[in-house]
Amino acid sequence: MDEAQRMSDAARRQLGFLSRAETAALARFGVVLPDPGSVLVCADAGLEEGVVLWPNVILQVSTGGRMAVGRGTNLFPGTRIVASGGSVTIGAGAEIGEEGGFTVKAGAGETIAVRDEARLLGGGSLTLSNRIGRGAQILGPIRCENCILGDGGSHREPEPDRRGGVLKGSGVARHVEVPRGHVIQAFGLFADAVIRPQSYFHPKP
Repeated sequence: MDEAQRMSDAARRQLGFLSRAETAALARFGVVLPDPGSVLVCADAGLEEGVVLWPNVILQVSTGGRMAVGRGTNLFPGTRIVASGGSVTIGAGAEIGEEGGFTVKAGAGETIAVRDEARLLGGGSLTLSNRIGRGAQILGPIRCENCILGDGGSHREPEPDRRGGVLKGSGVARHVEVPRGHVIQAFGLFADAVIRPQSYFHPKP
């Protein structure tokens, strides 16, 4: 090990992350890491088999926080997930951080749950407590605080009104609830915007 790598590992440990070798060793448990040297993972992050950690992903657990990422979930470049005294649970087959990264941060007493096959992309964030249902989507640079998106099918579900709840556009969503098959599109405050069936944007020919 050269001096640069020793210094890098020392800095990682100081900040509570695994060394480069320890990070690469996650592959033994079925975690997929195309570039282990660019990924920062805390030992307390629970990762199931098939989780994909693309370059520049950060998984940080501190102050008694809890984190679990389900089987087959893809964490794309620029994704940062932090459990700083709070709880973050991500289900199986989720897609987080494509098209600009994504931030998920749970502080003390906060709970963020992202269920199976949810899709969060475009540079948005989840802070405070949120429940992102099965198949739900956040599409765009949207800051979500205390939001609930209903369970439904994934974005691959052929019937739009059976898909999980969706937020799309940009801005701030506070205390917003979107049931299955519905969507709010906004560019500003989502609480002031109209909620519509998803078939409004995806009509049948």
